[in-house]
Amino acid sequence: MRPAAAGVALGLALAVGVPTAWELTRPAAAAGAPVEEALGTPPPAPPTGPTVAARDAAPAPPAEVVPPVRLEVPARGIDAPVDATGVTGDGQMELPGDVDRAGWYRFGPAPGAPGSAVVAGHVDDVEQGLGALAPLRETGPGDEVLVTDAAGTVTRWVVVGRELLDKQALPVDALFRRDGPPRLTLVTCGGPFLPEVGGYRDNVVVVAEPARHD
Repeated sequence: MRPAAAGVALGLALAVGVPTAWELTRPAAAAGAPVEEALGTPPPAPPTGPTVAARDAAPAPPAEVVPPVRLEVPARGIDAPVDATGVTGDGQMELPGDVDRAGWYRFGPAPGAPGSAVVAGHVDDVEQGLGALAPLRETGPGDEVLVTDAAGTVTRWVVVGRELLDKQALPVDALFRRDGPPRLTLVTCGGPFLPEVGGYRDNVVVVAEPARHD
C-alpha cells in the first residue's frame, strides 16, 4: 500500500469484541457544515500523457515537519497524546493500540500546513473501555481545539462541522487532501455496532479551521 492520501482507507477505529455503553446514547448525526463542504472539493487529477516541465538541477530539500504530540478539546474533556502513524498492511490508517492515544497520519499535512491534517483514534475497546476521542460525537461548531507540536507550539482551531459517515462512503480524497486551506480533521468510530465484523459501521468526522486572531 503506497502512502498516498487518496489510497488510504478509513475503515478504522474498530472496537474489539462487544460494544461498550458508548453506543447506548447517540447525539444528532451532524452539526455545522457538512464534511465535504468544510474540507472543500479536491482539484481534479491532472491529465495523463507526456508533459515537459523545467526542473531545478538540485531539488530543494523537503521542509522539516514538526509532528503534533497532543490534542485537546477542552469543552468535551478530550486530552490525548498523539503519535505519528502510517498505513497498515491492509491499507487502513494505522492507529495506536492504546485507546487513550490518537494517531496523526504522517504521510499527510501537519496541522497548520495546506490541506487536511488527519488525527484519528479508537472509540472504545472491550478491555480498555472508552477511547480518548469518544467525545467527538458530541462536538459542535465553535468548540475550540488545541494542538501542541513537538516544539511546544500550540495552534488553536475552531470546529466548523461534525458528521456521521458510513465507512463505505467516506470522501477519502477530501479527508486526506494535501492542498487548499489548512484544516484539522478528527476521526473516530460511531453509528451502530456490527457484531459480525466486531466494529462500528460509521465514522464520526469532525472538521476544524484555524482560529481567527482578533
